[in-house]
Amino acid sequence: MVQLYNLHPFGSQEVVPCKLEPERFCGGGRDALFVAAGCKVEAFAVAGQGLCQPRCAFSTLGRVLRLAYSEAGDYLVAIEEKNKATFLRAYVNWRSKRTENSRVCIRMVGHDVEAPFSETFRDQMSIVEMPLSEAPLCISCCPVKGDLLVGCTNKLVLFSLKYQIINEEFSILDFERSLIIHIDNITPVEISFCIGYVAVMSDLEVLILKLESDPKNGERVNHHPRKTNNPVKLSEDISNETLQLESDDFVICQKPMELLGEKSKQSGIAVTLESTGLADEKIKYFHVQHLLYRRFAPDISSCVLSDDIKLHSLQLLPIYQTGSLTSERKHSSQEKELLSLFCFFSLPHVGYLYMVVKSVELMSVYQYPEKSQQAVLTPQFLHVITSNNLQCYTVRCSAAAAREEDPYVDTTLKVDYSNTYKTAKTQSCIHLLSEAHLLVRAALMDASQLEPGEKAELLEAFKESCGHLGDCYSRLDTQYSHLALPYYKMSGLSMAEVLARVDWALEDGTQKYERGLIFYINHSLYENLDEELSEELAAKVVQMFYVAEPKQLPHILCSPSMKNIDPLTAISYLRKLDTSGFSSVLVTLTKAAMALKMRDLDMHRNEMKSHSEMKLVCGFILEPRLLIQQRKGQIVPTEFAVHLKETQPGLLVASVLGLQKNNKIGIEEADSFFKVLCGKDEDTIPQLLVDFWEAQLVACLPDVVLQELFFKLTSQYIWRLSKRQPPDTTPLRTSEDLINTCSHYGLISPWVNVLISSESLADKNYMEDLSKLQSLICGPSFDIASIIPFLEPLSEDTVAGLSVHVLCRTRLEEYERCIDRLLERCPEAVIPYANHELKEENRTLWWKKLLPELCQRIKCGGEKYQLYLSSLKETLSVVAVELQLRDFLNVLPEDGTAAFFLPYLLYCSRKKSLT
Repeated sequence: MVQLYNLHPFGSQEVVPCKLEPERFCGGGRDALFVAAGCKVEAFAVAGQGLCQPRCAFSTLGRVLRLAYSEAGDYLVAIEEKNKATFLRAYVNWRSKRTENSRVCIRMVGHDVEAPFSETFRDQMSIVEMPLSEAPLCISCCPVKGDLLVGCTNKLVLFSLKYQIINEEFSILDFERSLIIHIDNITPVEISFCIGYVAVMSDLEVLILKLESDPKNGERVNHHPRKTNNPVKLSEDISNETLQLESDDFVICQKPMELLGEKSKQSGIAVTLESTGLADEKIKYFHVQHLLYRRFAPDISSCVLSDDIKLHSLQLLPIYQTGSLTSERKHSSQEKELLSLFCFFSLPHVGYLYMVVKSVELMSVYQYPEKSQQAVLTPQFLHVITSNNLQCYTVRCSAAAAREEDPYVDTTLKVDYSNTYKTAKTQSCIHLLSEAHLLVRAALMDASQLEPGEKAELLEAFKESCGHLGDCYSRLDTQYSHLALPYYKMSGLSMAEVLARVDWALEDGTQKYERGLIFYINHSLYENLDEELSEELAAKVVQMFYVAEPKQLPHILCSPSMKNIDPLTAISYLRKLDTSGFSSVLVTLTKAAMALKMRDLDMHRNEMKSHSEMKLVCGFILEPRLLIQQRKGQIVPTEFAVHLKETQPGLLVASVLGLQKNNKIGIEEADSFFKVLCGKDEDTIPQLLVDFWEAQLVACLPDVVLQELFFKLTSQYIWRLSKRQPPDTTPLRTSEDLINTCSHYGLISPWVNVLISSESLADKNYMEDLSKLQSLICGPSFDIASIIPFLEPLSEDTVAGLSVHVLCRTRLEEYERCIDRLLERCPEAVIPYANHELKEENRTLWWKKLLPELCQRIKCGGEKYQLYLSSLKETLSVVAVELQLRDFLNVLPEDGTAAFFLPYLLYCSRKKSLT
């Protein structure tokens, strides 16, 4: 036995949001938890992570005294108290109760239900009431068959689980009171029941019985009590103690006692069986075998029984040949062979573990450093709740079960022993190695007490035990075969060393690879290890997966660890695959990658032509390592990606975009991939990366931060415009393509074209970058204020820079400032600007800003006089339409020539009559 300090094999912790302080609780299989408080039981779903979610709730008759759940039959049973009376009730089909107020059926145990009425039970919870002649004290459900055992004063009542068959599609769960076990001189505080084994515990006594069937099947019995054994006359010392009369001055206390096997009949407790089933039914149990009786002495310092000496946590734990509890697979439980059964019970400061199948013996005694409140036994661990802590101990249940199977276990080493089970279908080696592993691990936890040489020796033993456990889990076909992976990882063995331990061929020449080994190799190849397998080992791995997991063959060929595989060998296996059950495009892409490796470009082109571009993208999404691999923590583009960059860059960008959309690659990883692919450093942005950013905007990916993406693109456009730096490759999309396909790229304002046409911009690439930048600024999603500080490199001395600055100022509604800049730099663009921008509430700027500015500049004359004059005429035409005659007169300059303004005044005065 090893105590594991501050270490518990729990995967997670979940919080149960109870409305009232819990009084009783119990687990409901793997997915539910029941909590009783007041006169209500709440069921919570515990399948997910984090906070447990309420599932349903139902009312009880009164306060719940005991609560138990049976996975066999999926029912909950409770002892309830109301008005000082106790009731036994079973809650059946509770998963169908959706709301607290939904209908509930209450029926008496054993009463047949009429078929028409029973159909209503299909979708509603039923409460089965079980009347008893005496008050129930404790309950226990058989984990295998779901039978219910109820403890009363001096007797136990067994209810057998059965089903009332209504029709071929529907049956109702019910119980039958089949047996009463009369037990004299003991009042049960806790009981435990498991496939015929009965454990009864009082405050200071524990009795374990086995109910045996009659060898003659179908024998009928009389329906009256009969004793199955006569208590043997007590030994003289025991009888003298029990027959002495108590006086007012003395308290007579019996001595502590432990009786095993047949000797336990000497306990003085008489056991009688009474069959209560129907006379024409077959009876399960006829005889009783006594297995264990243990009695503890009370604290004689007090006349009242102290809590410091009372027993608690009685439990029967079955171990089967598979090494798992029956309750985990209820449908196949009856097909399993019981390997061993263990009984555990505990005093406040010490716990006892007995084995009770085949032989009865004390296995372990657990000393607690603190007073215990409750304890739970599992096949591998004992969990103890003390006054201050949750403590965990290893147990020898699995090892003891293995020793029962092989009596020579203890004569060999719990590491060398595993070598005899390399191909055997047994878990004995796992049970023994697990205990050895835990012993070594426990010693390493207190490494400060070890000498350097001892610590190194223990570490080596720890790695060796991990390697042997990995071998066991990789060779045995068990539900825990996936544990081969963590144990091999902890062993420090490389993948090549693990493969060297594999028996590639059986004695009969056939080949079979168990799930554990396949699981380990598959996951190791997915982990981007820096280890490269030799050509020989890589070929063996390919052969292994072709036989055991052919669907995984394309995936494992893309692993960096398989770099040395002969491409001809890989293609020969790929061609033999039946692609009807999985993606054929993935097989095609893998063959194309191998063709590139052989420099067979014709084969590569033929494979790539066999599917559409959309399907090829789907293939890359299924296996990203065809394009991107990681070595020593660095992103490395594959040879396939390099080839696509030169021949099909659009397919490459679309594929990486698909990987990001399906969470196969992160944003920063994708950016690094294109930089490494194009041979650029961190500060240089290749055009292919710009194409990828633009494709992200077109795809409208939900997880992409738009403003960050806008910033990347605008920064690159501005940098290239300011440096007049052309892209290193031809862009995949033109500005017109982006405007037509992406809502984030807006239509460029018409006045911008007038402004740009005022100078000659012959460079096509320059014009494309400028148009894309202008289109982004005109789009609906762009945050203009965020880019203003970065416009400084783009000088307003050029029309390109001027157009960008004016666009940004216009988006910020700085219209007057924009009018000033255009009048100064490009007067011919002022009227198109005003026509497009000065609308609705900004229309007053025609006569408040534009008209006076033009009049002032005309007075000053200069080389732009004619441009200003032409703009003034168009402005007056707009103002004459917008204003009334009196308002129009008020905005005209006082020193203006009357003849010049007269036509506009006449039009304004006639405007009302015309309308």
